[in-house]
Amino acid sequence: MRTLVLNAGYEPLAVVSFKRAIVLVMNEKAVVVERVDDDPVWGARGAYERPAVILLTKYVRVPGSRHIPVTRRGVLRRDAHRCGYCGKAASTIDHILPRSRGGADSWENLVACCLRCNNVKGDRTPQEMHWELRVLPRPPRGVQWTVRGTERTDPCWEPYLALAA
Repeated sequence: MRTLVLNAGYEPLAVVSFKRAIVLVMNEKAVVVERVDDDPVWGARGAYERPAVILLTKYVRVPGSRHIPVTRRGVLRRDAHRCGYCGKAASTIDHILPRSRGGADSWENLVACCLRCNNVKGDRTPQEMHWELRVLPRPPRGVQWTVRGTERTDPCWEPYLALAA
């Protein structure tokens, strides 16, 4: 069971385990905003609701821009597992400007790619192949990228995640 953690200003911060959430509530560092309709959790100081969403009692300062690291899984997820050249199912990633020519491992230079297109393209650029990209590769945005654990959301989290979008 997982719990969404909101900052004191109701912005989503993270998704934590049920155990971590109940410890924050028991130590009065958070309050339960949405609860699961189950039996309460009994502690030394009484019963506590089972949290689905908790709100921190003190504001936690978050760094201005959260850097999203470039990963193979992230590029495939950003491009919805579709090839940037032909649109078929993608299982690999491709450097638009090949690494051998100075291409970087960046969100702007990587695109999801099917095996066939990746092998045909090889060490060339899309311009040399007379290919056009179906998508403009850019860094991903949104709460599902900056708040860890929101890939699989709970329906009761939706109002709080929609506020941050």
